Amino acid sequence: MKQDVIILEPLLPKQMEILEKTYTLHRYDLAADKNALLAAAAPICTGAVASGHFPLHRDFIARLPAVKIVACSSVGYETIDVNALTERAVKFTNTPDVLTDDVADTAVMLMLAARRRLIIGDRYVRSGDWGREGMMELTRRTAGSRVGIAGFGRIGQAIARRCAAMEQEIAYFGRSQKPGIENRYFGDLVSLASWADVLIAVTPGGAATRGLISKEVLEALGPEGTFINVSRGTVVDEPALIAALRSGKLGSAGLDVFLNEPDPDPAFGKMENAVLYPHHASGTVETRDAMMQLVVDNLAAFYAGKPLLTPVN
Repeated sequence: MKQDVIILEPLLPKQMEILEKTYTLHRYDLAADKNALLAAAAPICTGAVASGHFPLHRDFIARLPAVKIVACSSVGYETIDVNALTERAVKFTNTPDVLTDDVADTAVMLMLAARRRLIIGDRYVRSGDWGREGMMELTRRTAGSRVGIAGFGRIGQAIARRCAAMEQEIAYFGRSQKPGIENRYFGDLVSLASWADVLIAVTPGGAATRGLISKEVLEALGPEGTFINVSRGTVVDEPALIAALRSGKLGSAGLDVFLNEPDPDPAFGKMENAVLYPHHASGTVETRDAMMQLVVDNLAAFYAGKPLLTPVN
């Protein structure tokens, strides 16, 4: 007999096909009348599939009395009330590790693009300005510069390895100094920003890190500094970031995430010293396939009574 699973957010077609063959699916994501779908499915659905963007708050969780596992297709899950799930003895899984390399690659890509003004250079060639006006203005060097990393977990350390290959000096900030790490540790983020040429945010989102990259941090980074964000839009004081970029108190930024997605503040679109990317750091065929497959595999392990692959609680 197939288990009933509610789909709050869909997976990719390949994994959805597997789920459709394995379970009886209830498509909340596609329902025209979501309340009616929920009323019918909630009493029988023992599993749920969500993403880190779905607002799975305490009140919504209370409407899913039969659910015993929530499998999330993202690594971040600040919109999901894990405490409420844990109180109900509901298992929760996410998709760590598999996206580490792609996010680290994106951080380096944004750093290079922002400091070497790649987008402006591309436009300079396409427009014919190179031929009409001569060489483009000079940019800032990356090799040999100082990189501060705010958050030194798996992704932060992967970024550090890439930066080391470019002979950059690396330091980090976190809740505490990590044992066995040779890189310099800063317990104060303003001090790290003052030291760095580039500051990369790769911390988790959520209340604990909201506004962590403050006006003071951005201004400490300075008019020749570069800020890179591959974490969450909530991590930075976005109005302060816009003001610092406009005024020249911050040199440049490379941003994969924004406070309001998918419609970020239009001020960013008018800034030549900002390189923008649509929250796509993990957006490769290989990584997204691996993330979605982890959801499938965690559900399979749960219903088979086996240990979960990537448990959170």
